[in-house]
Amino acid sequence: MPTRKTDKTSKRVSPKPTKRAAAVPLPESMETSKASAAKAAVGDKPVFAYIASLPHPQRDIVERIDALAAKTLPGLQRSVKWGMSYYGVGDGWCFCCGGFSGHVKLMFVNGAALKPVPPVTPVAMGRSTRGVELGSVNELNERQISKWMRQVTAVPGVGGKKQ
Repeated sequence: MPTRKTDKTSKRVSPKPTKRAAAVPLPESMETSKASAAKAAVGDKPVFAYIASLPHPQRDIVERIDALAAKTLPGLQRSVKWGMSYYGVGDGWCFCCGGFSGHVKLMFVNGAALKPVPPVTPVAMGRSTRGVELGSVNELNERQISKWMRQVTAVPGVGGKKQ
């Protein structure tokens, strides 16, 4: 096979950025695939403020998950931690939900013990954490997610004591 000559003086040309369908720019944290810079706080009000700060379609997805959690779990408690909304009952935080560029992560603490095991193993969230990544509301399987919510909250003390 003949070798190709390359011109080491030529500049690499990047493709032009594509226009976003939505007029609302994503927060910088979502552009870099990091969690939001939302401050840690316990309670419904900070979680609702976090959700309201998300652009569409991420906001639509997180609103549906939040409503599903409220409907599924009596005694639901909410918090913002590490730039995501956290949910729990009893003694611990059981799952979290956060908006990222192009998708929403719904992650279950101790998700490796759920049946069936959620398909996504996130980076840097613990060895037993599992979840799903959702690109639209249409990808939400509310029946399965409700089952996972009930299963994970049945484990006492998941996540330790709330602070």
